[in-house]
Amino acid sequence: MRIAQVAPLVESIPPTKYGGTERVIAALVAELVALGHDVTLYSTGDSRTEAHLVPIVEEALWRSNSKRDATMLHFTELAQVVKDASEYDVIHSHLDYLTFPFARQSPTPFVHTLHGRLDLPELQGLYDEFGDAPVVSISNSQRRPLPQANWLRTVYNGIPVEQVPMGHGKGSYLTFVGRISPEKGVADAIDVALRAGIPLKIAARMPLDGVDNAWVKEDWDYYREHVKPKLDSSLIEFIGEVGDEDKYNLLKDALAMVFPINWPEPFGLVMIESLACGTPVLTRPFGAAPELIEHGRTGFLCHTIDEMVSYLQCIEMIDRWDCRLEAENRFSARVMAEGYLGAYTAVTNGSSTPIRPSLYPIELHRDAVPA
Repeated sequence: MRIAQVAPLVESIPPTKYGGTERVIAALVAELVALGHDVTLYSTGDSRTEAHLVPIVEEALWRSNSKRDATMLHFTELAQVVKDASEYDVIHSHLDYLTFPFARQSPTPFVHTLHGRLDLPELQGLYDEFGDAPVVSISNSQRRPLPQANWLRTVYNGIPVEQVPMGHGKGSYLTFVGRISPEKGVADAIDVALRAGIPLKIAARMPLDGVDNAWVKEDWDYYREHVKPKLDSSLIEFIGEVGDEDKYNLLKDALAMVFPINWPEPFGLVMIESLACGTPVLTRPFGAAPELIEHGRTGFLCHTIDEMVSYLQCIEMIDRWDCRLEAENRFSARVMAEGYLGAYTAVTNGSSTPIRPSLYPIELHRDAVPA
C-alpha cells in the first residue's frame, strides 16, 4: 500500500527529546515500512526516517531561530500533500482539523488521527460541519465530547517495545516524566514523594519560552507558584527534558512512575513507556488512564495524593513482568500499525463503517486503600 504520513512541523520525527505525537508517528512509519508498505513522510528536514522524506521546512519550528507562522506553514504542507495525492492509496494526517478542508479536495481518501483534547466547546460546530471526515481516536474516552464525529475506530498509541530496556526498580526512587503544566500534576507528584519520604526524579520539559498565549502563561505561573518552591527538598531532583535513552534508564530503575493527571488525558504515552520498562504507574482515573492501567495489576488508579501515598506501601506487589507483557501485547508499534492498516483498508474500500466501542470499556474496581 502507498501511504502518505503528514506530520506536524513543530518537532522532528522522531523528536530529539519531548514530543509524544512525533514519537508515535516515528514508530508507526518504521513499522509500516518494516511490513513492506511504501511510505512517504511529510515533515521537517531534520527528521530521521526509513520512509521517503518530503521536507516542508529545514528544521523543526521549535528549534528555529526565526519566528515563523506555524499555521501558514502547515497550510503549505497540506497544499503539497493534496497536490501529490494521486501518488498514494491513502493519506494519514496527524494535523487534526487543519486537514479537513484540504481532504475534501483530495482524490485520495484521508484518515485523520486526533491526538489532542476534544472537550473544547468551539469544536462542536466544527465537527457538525465536518461530520464526513473519518477520524481515529487514540482512546475511547477521547471520543466522549464529540459523539457526532465520524469515528472510524480507536487505535491505541504504540512504541517499539523491543527497543525499550526492562528494569527491576533497583534505584528505589519515584519518577515523573512529562511537561510542567497544571494538567500533568508534577506539583502533586512532588507532594506524593515528600509525604512518602521517597526520592523523586523529575524529567520534565519546562514551559515554552517566547510564546505569548494564555496556556503558556498558565504553565509558567504554575511552575513559579506551585513547583519551584518545592524543588529545594533533598528528596527532589529536577533533571529537565530528556531523550529516549535517558528516559528509559530513568523509568526502568524507578519503583513507580507517579503521573497524577488533573485533566481528561487523551492517551498519556509515558504510561505505556513506563509499562514497557516494567515500572508500575500511579495515576488518577481520568481520561484514558483506566484504559491503559489495570488497577492492582499494572499500577494503581487513585483519586487523591493520600491514596497514592498509601498504595506505595504495596507497590512491590505489582509484577513488573506483567507490566512489560501488557506493553508488548497491547501497545507495541506492530499492534498500532495493524490497527491503522485496518482503518486504511476501510477508507480505500469505501466501506468505512465506524467501529463504535463502548466508551466505558473497563469497569474500575478499586480495592480499599491499605492502612
